[in-house]
Amino acid sequence: MVDSMRVGEFITGKRHELGLTQGQLAQQLNVSFQTISKWENGKAYPNIELLADLAKALGVSVDELLSGCEKEQDGLSYSKAGIDIAYTDSIKSEMKKHLETKNRRVLNGLGPFASLYDIHFPAIKEPVLVLKSEEPGSKQKLAMEYGYTESICHDMINHLVNDIAVMGATPLAVLDTIVCGKAEKATISALVKGVADACRENECSLVGGETSIQPSVVDAGVYVLTSSIAGIAEKKHIIDGSKIEEGDAVLALASNGLHTNGYSLVRMLIDKMPQIKLEKINGNTFIEEIMKPHTPYYPALKGLFGKDLIRGMAHITGGGIEGNLCRVIPDGLSAMIDRAKIRILPVFGFIKEKGNVSDSEMLSTFNMGVGMTIVVSQKDKKKVISHLSAFYDCYEIGTIIGSKEKGTGKVQFKNRLKWV
Repeated sequence: MVDSMRVGEFITGKRHELGLTQGQLAQQLNVSFQTISKWENGKAYPNIELLADLAKALGVSVDELLSGCEKEQDGLSYSKAGIDIAYTDSIKSEMKKHLETKNRRVLNGLGPFASLYDIHFPAIKEPVLVLKSEEPGSKQKLAMEYGYTESICHDMINHLVNDIAVMGATPLAVLDTIVCGKAEKATISALVKGVADACRENECSLVGGETSIQPSVVDAGVYVLTSSIAGIAEKKHIIDGSKIEEGDAVLALASNGLHTNGYSLVRMLIDKMPQIKLEKINGNTFIEEIMKPHTPYYPALKGLFGKDLIRGMAHITGGGIEGNLCRVIPDGLSAMIDRAKIRILPVFGFIKEKGNVSDSEMLSTFNMGVGMTIVVSQKDKKKVISHLSAFYDCYEIGTIIGSKEKGTGKVQFKNRLKWV
């Protein structure tokens, strides 16, 4: 329980030590001097949003401010180690509003040791949980550097949901983790809001997570994000590539850019040629173009689930088409991809030109404009293309062929990329 009189006396004493008038302290905090007077007289105490700023102005920790006394200087404390419990509690209070949901399956909120989620689905006879963890890679370094704090959260969640959507799963609940060297309320609030908003857009819920402050491990200003998801699928409708047959068509579902892969190469390019950050591509600066959030495909795909129209899907991330499509092609078959049919986005041509990057390196590093590959039968091809084209550009780029010969690989290519 906060003792308002003791806190008021402490504020008064520290203000006098610093030689500040009530008006000067009020000006620093952007409040009225009457507010300072009420605090010092014990008639009120600072609200949670002002605690950190007031403590900083007085040269004390939030813990010391709320207790109304300075801690022993010789002894060790959590605050001196870089963790201010009262301040972190205020951050949790800020998080709570972003975790609010109308989803009745979420049985508790922020506070308990773990999250509860009701997984009773009467319509699903054989429910299978689909689980995945993800982080947005080195793109998050650029995001923090150039002010895309909330945007990087959409990258992470969209990537995460896409990874389970390729198996025909419906996303349910997400847990996130934020690791940082110093807790900054505005940044953490923006991150949690970004994750929560991205979850809602993907029709799932952020149900909890972890904020880990590690001052001796992570530098101040550095934030490392990761998240995990639980989805659900009917066992007989799981999409795993096992039904793929020779003669099936391979479709491309368009990306909007780099998504969350290839950023180590891009950062190297920016380090060598800083001026390219402001060069224009399709009316956007290079930074704006490469920071577009990862495309979310679940809203487009969900209408095809449970209808046995899709035989296999691959989310095109690190490793490009070859490194991801191979994961769903059954033994004895191969996907023959026509490079000339790939509709390359201008940003990839820009990177190739500026970095003098080879075609093979571009294909193995980036998605090249193909965010998802989808394998369907020839008879269902038009129906699937028609459905998906209402959301994103969708077109055929290859065929499934027999692959009995050794060394041919599960993904083969023909023709050259068309850059113009």
